Amino acid sequence: MPIVIAPTNSLLRIVRIAADEKTKKHLENLGITINSEITVLSSSGGSVVCKVKDGRIALDRNISTKIFVA
Repeated sequence: MPIVIAPTNSLLRIVRIAADEKTKKHLENLGITINSEITVLSSSGGSVVCKVKDGRIALDRNISTKIFVA
């Protein structure tokens, strides 16, 4: 499921990133890679605030619909 509809406050694993190579590289630099763990802290209007490792990252609607978690 896309991270935008994922449940909040539960540990999830990223299974797929459906974006172009430039965006994938940028997300990788932020710590968002396939098989990494992520926690959705809040979600509203397509924007998602999530916890990756020890930091928090805000993702807009365009990116959050391209990150798939399980």
